[in-house]
Amino acid sequence: MSEKNETKVLVLALAVTLGIVGAGVWWVMKRPGFNLPGGISTNQSQPLASNVENFAQVLQVPSGLFSYGGSTTWAPIRKEVDPAIGTVWPQFQLRYTDPTTGAPGSGTGIKMLLSNQLAFAQSSRTINSDEFQQAKQQGFTLKEIPVAIDGIAVAVNPGLNIPGLTIAQLKNIYTGKITNWQQLGGPSLPIIPYSRRLADGGTIEFFVENILEKENYGPNVQFIPTTTQALGKLAQTPGGIYYASAPEVVGQCKVKPLPIGRKAEELIPPFQAPFIPLSQCPQQRNQLNSAAFKSGQYPITRRLFVIVKQNSQADQQAGEAYANLLLTAQGQALIAKTGFVSIR
Repeated sequence: MSEKNETKVLVLALAVTLGIVGAGVWWVMKRPGFNLPGGISTNQSQPLASNVENFAQVLQVPSGLFSYGGSTTWAPIRKEVDPAIGTVWPQFQLRYTDPTTGAPGSGTGIKMLLSNQLAFAQSSRTINSDEFQQAKQQGFTLKEIPVAIDGIAVAVNPGLNIPGLTIAQLKNIYTGKITNWQQLGGPSLPIIPYSRRLADGGTIEFFVENILEKENYGPNVQFIPTTTQALGKLAQTPGGIYYASAPEVVGQCKVKPLPIGRKAEELIPPFQAPFIPLSQCPQQRNQLNSAAFKSGQYPITRRLFVIVKQNSQADQQAGEAYANLLLTAQGQALIAKTGFVSIR
């Protein structure tokens, strides 16, 4: 063999060897949990724990005190899930933080996340384009991780006798086009719609976006600061109507949730039929129609999200760990216990 051919063979053999070694290194580095010297992880984000059974099996749960905040819809989940997380991971300390000014809510929580007041946020709506752009200008991105399904229930005074409402009728009530229950087959009674203000949370933003189709509220809508106050007013107002997260409404003893449908002949109750008379409450309470929420048969549903800052720092690790804990079988069972629908 000539010297020229020998050189070609050696170069080819060297190229093949380097290719094999490089592929091996790439495969090892891509394996979950591989860390470079100095503790820098090759993973930009943790894999979701949707196939993990319990909190103890979740990987990469950080130590430290982490502030979070956001949606009021999440309150039952926080109450049930966070103490259980603390029992298994006591070093993962969680602190719910209210805004300094204004009411807590999804938008407020994301705003606080963008201003570095929170490690992660809880939201009952998706991230909007302005929030994405603001994060981008600050050198990071936001990721929304869905962890549960919620329905929005519409309630009226228990003395009002109507079979239910279509989405179109609900829109016309809140935009001021329908102002008397007689227009909907009910008694001659003025409709008094209650709502929290648009700035108060993700539920209202979702309602305006998806039910009102971005139209303005009618002049007869009365704004109430909290759901607790609104339900109290509704119980005392024969012509009143209000909407909120289904777990906040369906089990109440003094208001009546209505079936809702895309068409008048397809009214779906947010509660499990048959309806339990309010006179039997609280000994017996109406339960959520979880199957209809999960299947999408009930027409007003949305997902709940953990909003995570993608900055390769402790905040990202904390947000992803929290989402992963909620996505375990144990976390999903606790979410279902609070009245929301699991996504597993």
